[in-house]
Amino acid sequence: MPYSIWLKAVSIAAAATLAAAPAANAASEPERAAGANAAAAVTLYYDDSRAGGWEVAIAAGVALWNANVDNVRLVEAAPGAPAEIQIVATSGWPQATLGPVRPGGRSRVELGSQAVAQGYDKIRIAAHEIGHNLGLPDTKPGPCSQLMSGSSPGTACRNAVPNAAEQARVESAYAPRTASRAPADGRIMVDAP
Repeated sequence: MPYSIWLKAVSIAAAATLAAAPAANAASEPERAAGANAAAAVTLYYDDSRAGGWEVAIAAGVALWNANVDNVRLVEAAPGAPAEIQIVATSGWPQATLGPVRPGGRSRVELGSQAVAQGYDKIRIAAHEIGHNLGLPDTKPGPCSQLMSGSSPGTACRNAVPNAAEQARVESAYAPRTASRAPADGRIMVDAP
């Protein structure tokens, strides 16, 4: 089985580890190590029950983070269940708690409609604000290729994918040796232009 297919299968089957065990036993050492890292990902739950109108953008932003980092997984919390990331819709500018948030910690994302009214992309906003919760500060001014450049590239920028440096920084923040460190920086990052 090709490595990329095997790794994707392991990621999808993380909740059903026993079902993935036969494939892991047949894998080479590098594949086993990669599978162990995927299975050891830190899981963070998010609650978007108060983010009406942003559901599609949140789902897309979460999917982009989950597709681009291995050490942390974002999962929607069941209704009423605890969640590390509280996502709410507001009328102001988007803002978020600077992390990295840890399991059992608390962080907040405010998805402000003021940015949307000025023409900024909802998916980019959601992915950017979640990036703050994962420990990434703003990199303003910056090019559209940097997700954390936020509003600085202007309203034409639709890129919602973290670049390689942003991915590496999140991977480092959630590496197994750092997973038990302090829960979050705690500063609020306001993303007004």
